[in-house]
Amino acid sequence: MARKRQAAGGPLVWALALVVLALAGSWAWARFGGLGAAPRFSKSARVIRVQILNGSGETGIGGRVASFLRDGGFQVVDVRNADRSDYFASFVVARRSDLSTAREVAHYLGGPPLVRQAWDSDLADVSVIIGSDRSRLQIEP
Repeated sequence: MARKRQAAGGPLVWALALVVLALAGSWAWARFGGLGAAPRFSKSARVIRVQILNGSGETGIGGRVASFLRDGGFQVVDVRNADRSDYFASFVVARRSDLSTAREVAHYLGGPPLVRQAWDSDLADVSVIIGSDRSRLQIEP
């Protein structure tokens, strides 16, 4: 009789193992985004509005930075050329007195310098100026 209990318990153990495996697979799929890389998202609870100004002279780099930031959960509100096209360095401008949002954008882009220049506009919380050192920005996932 002891043998029948073992035989009857075998399929139950296998069914339980399959359920655990399915749950682990489901967790991994949700956590890591399936077959591709998981998108990085803004850690902030609120939406960070970002303005992108291309001062590098390279056509299309503003759009690539905007796409990368959108993939990261940031709200890009404006993409255009800067007042000039000969900026040497890329940098992030904090447009609010609280620097945490600008730090988050700078960190997401790989750490360009941060400048504080508060203003009273509803357009953006942060501006990104793209300079000729644009290759230092980490805009690839």
